[in-house]
Amino acid sequence: MKHQRRTQAERTEASRNALIQAGRRLFADRGYASVGTAEIVAAAGLTRGALYYQFADKTALFVTVLDQVEAEVVQQVARVLDGAGDLGPLARLAASAEAWLEACADPGVQQIVLVDGPAVLGWERWREIGQRHGMGLTTAALHHAMDAGAIPAQPVAPLAHLLVGALDEAALYVSRAPDPTSTRRDIAAVFRRLVYALAAQD
Repeated sequence: MKHQRRTQAERTEASRNALIQAGRRLFADRGYASVGTAEIVAAAGLTRGALYYQFADKTALFVTVLDQVEAEVVQQVARVLDGAGDLGPLARLAASAEAWLEACADPGVQQIVLVDGPAVLGWERWREIGQRHGMGLTTAALHHAMDAGAIPAQPVAPLAHLLVGALDEAALYVSRAPDPTSTRRDIAAVFRRLVYALAAQD
């Protein structure tokens, strides 16, 4: 039986995915600044015209790659929590922080999310993308902790922003450390103490 020919929409989607995957591999391996559009389209097996049909420029492709990586990191954290059993609310918060730091130990994630993200897009745009993915998970965990009485009721949004910002800074700190493995353990312990300090009453 002959395979049905792909529709134009399917070919367009396949080209887009090929460009995203090629860009992701190259950005992760060598960094945004060291990768040219000609190299990206060659790795994807496409033409430069195909790139500019899908994306306004290399930065637009990078934004899509960053968005994809951020989403996958959050999914990885969510899977860790799903398999964590009946942890208490504060233990879940601490476990999610450790899972985030573990995900950011991947060199490709470090390069795309922690190094190139703020350098290419600027701090505000980088932060907006990161918070769009991680903020929902953090906010839900804080609501659960407050509903369970594990931490005092308080405005969730500012606390969630504080914790997400602390985690981003922690991941950056670990990525630049001479011994990332031991530094990650130290940071995880610090964050665990920070989380459990939230239980203190005013």
